Amino acid sequence: MRKMYICTDSVTGIFSAVYEAWKSGRDSDTCGIVFRGKVEQELFCEYCEIEESERKALAVEKMILRHLGERAYWDIYHAALSEREEKGNAILGAMLEARRIPDSTKIMDHLSHPMVEKVFEMSRSVDGEAHQLKGFLRFRELEGGILFAEITPKNRVLTCLAPHFSDRLPTENWMIYDKNHREIALHEAGKRWVLASDDTLDFEKTRNISEAERHFSELWKGFCRTISIEERSNPRCQRQHLPLWYRVNMTEFDAS
Repeated sequence: MRKMYICTDSVTGIFSAVYEAWKSGRDSDTCGIVFRGKVEQELFCEYCEIEESERKALAVEKMILRHLGERAYWDIYHAALSEREEKGNAILGAMLEARRIPDSTKIMDHLSHPMVEKVFEMSRSVDGEAHQLKGFLRFRELEGGILFAEITPKNRVLTCLAPHFSDRLPTENWMIYDKNHREIALHEAGKRWVLASDDTLDFEKTRNISEAERHFSELWKGFCRTISIEERSNPRCQRQHLPLWYRVNMTEFDAS
């Protein structure tokens, strides 16, 4: 009978499930991971709610870094941030496969294995979206001087974006709000960034932008209109470089 470990859709949840599956000594054919609230029960499967903890997640993290290497760790970590529901099984399957090959640090070269291939694809998708958002993300200054940005990503990329902006804006107070996953990256000037749920966010205050922000927003939109050449407009090419779902939160596409 196949044993399915039920966890939350988070890095801590997935790594805690991997911890339990690894400890059981089962192979990928006899165990799997499903997410709480998305369980579709199948015949001949035993479902087990796991106890999630930072201790288990850290133990798995250390194991990956020690036995699979840093490259595999980042691929697995990025895959855990993916929007795809099969990511738990893919990560578990790739790690169990690493246990079978002579050199576990070469696991991400085994793309012929379906689970390793999925981890690689999901990692590349997450990394690509995070890379694009580093350029497409737009901060606006609120009345209190805090820089605030909204994003609507497909994947959970906040933990990929926050270190980037923490390095570039270390002396600023800023927030990045992921509307799709209801999470916020918070950074206080001179301190480390933290991740929080949107329960802590006062949405009313995020609509009150400063006068300077209002002025520079108009200047920026005017500049973008001025440099455009109508005769050379190519919407299809523009969408390849800047997909439509990014434009919702970009100043230059705000009609207000």
